[in-house]
Amino acid sequence: MKDTAFKISPGIIWSSSIFLGLLASVPQIAERHFKPAEATVNSTVTALFSLFVWYYNIYTLPKQSANNKQLNKSISYSRLLTTLVIGMGVMLALAYMQQLILTHLNFGPVMLMIEVRGILINLVFYMLINLLYQNYQNQQVNVELERIKADNLGAQYELLKQQINPHFLFNSLNTLKAMVETADKHSVDFILKLSNFYRFTLESRKLDLIHLSEELDIVDAYNFLLKARFEDGFIFTNSIDEQYRGTLIPPFTLQLLIENCIKHNVVSLDHPLHIKLYIEGDNIVMENEIKPKRFEEPSTGVGLKNINLRYNHLLDKQIEIVPIDKIFKVKLPLIHEHYHN
Repeated sequence: MKDTAFKISPGIIWSSSIFLGLLASVPQIAERHFKPAEATVNSTVTALFSLFVWYYNIYTLPKQSANNKQLNKSISYSRLLTTLVIGMGVMLALAYMQQLILTHLNFGPVMLMIEVRGILINLVFYMLINLLYQNYQNQQVNVELERIKADNLGAQYELLKQQINPHFLFNSLNTLKAMVETADKHSVDFILKLSNFYRFTLESRKLDLIHLSEELDIVDAYNFLLKARFEDGFIFTNSIDEQYRGTLIPPFTLQLLIENCIKHNVVSLDHPLHIKLYIEGDNIVMENEIKPKRFEEPSTGVGLKNINLRYNHLLDKQIEIVPIDKIFKVKLPLIHEHYHN
């Protein structure tokens, strides 16, 4: 959804300017000795000045960029002062033109009257345009909030579908069945880790951000289940220092990235899949060697898109996907506590 540019109808601009021009000549029309030439020139000067004030104030409105969508709630007094000074200069020029056309008028009183009229028109139009612009900004903010709400609902729904992945649950239960049948001593640990993983799912699914330490707890539980299933075919190396564990991350981000690696790469004792997690610059990096499956299902890109949506709409940041030769990297921006606040 694209933002529509702030516009004021040309019909409103021109009709209001002509109306003010006619209104300025009412006192002259009401005089006993009505002079059409003076009234016409006076109306033209006022209308031209009104047109200038309209377009100048619209042109000098603060521009909003894609990265700066803050609402301007206060009036810019410096811009108002600049508008008044320039307006007085323009009105002085128009008054001088009026004096050249109507030479019998006394320039002093005429200039004073026109300048006072110009200041009043400038003030009224400035306030009106800023009021309309603030109303436009409010509408744009509301549209953006609705769009973000819709995107977040879609992302949360997709995340929930992936968290309660029936294939993962089916594989985990099959692994548990095999462990129980062979009296594997890690069966109880497997049940506890599976329970912990789904407890994490229930506790974290409604949160926008959690601490990295909590996310790594989810990863540990998830990796234990994968290790029980793939044994030495799955290798995970976490090199993140303790100092970064207080940073923030959208819940289940790392788990989804690991799941994405498992989905698209061969995992076996003959071809172990090695996933590395580390800090590089101001990013959390997850890296794996690309070992595509022979009969791989077409990728929908939903998992990475979901993660990117959450970073984009919750934090106005993008993740970076870097496929280099046979290495696939995903870089997640570090989110510090003070930034979130």
